[in-house]
Amino acid sequence: MYDYIKGVPAGKISNSKGCFVTLEAFSIGYLIEITSRDYREISNDEVKVYTVLIHREDKMSLCGFLKKEDRDIFNILTSVSGVGSKMALTLLDEFESSELIGFVIEGNYKEITRAKGVGPKLAQKIILELKDKLMSYKETEPIAIQTSKVQDSQAVEDAQTVLISLGYERDEIKSAMSKAMASLSDNSSAEEILKQSLMILSL
Repeated sequence: MYDYIKGVPAGKISNSKGCFVTLEAFSIGYLIEITSRDYREISNDEVKVYTVLIHREDKMSLCGFLKKEDRDIFNILTSVSGVGSKMALTLLDEFESSELIGFVIEGNYKEITRAKGVGPKLAQKIILELKDKLMSYKETEPIAIQTSKVQDSQAVEDAQTVLISLGYERDEIKSAMSKAMASLSDNSSAEEILKQSLMILSL
């Protein structure tokens, strides 16, 4: 329903229930739950927050993120059975999106258990379901990346597949990954390529 809300922070609250910001746009104050990382970054200046409308039987609420990729990963996380909005926010508070995706690609469930309230069984379930969702979209033709460096072809393919799954266009991916790999070392991992590419895409 809401892709993003751009406005001026009218107030911030951090308590046992979570971190919240009230964003005022066109004389309407939107109460949005955010990660503590985003909470610390938000000042008094106008800000754009990418949102998700959570609709339950008893109430509706908004979750928001300063980075589009965090919002996209949040949506994929909450599609995993047993992972609600609070757990997804906890995971995105503990890990950068690219870091979390890297654990999923590698099947490293032990690292995911660092997040509060995530045990080994849930971590394995998250990896199983997320990997299926993130890696299921395969292009018939790989995107040609312009780089003079020797890269691990599997890492490049994995990074491309994840970016496509997140909804980025081929031209955006080609441009971002070409720039990203120009600044990375040879044989960078999919996580490193993703992190740099997402940083470029968010500019």
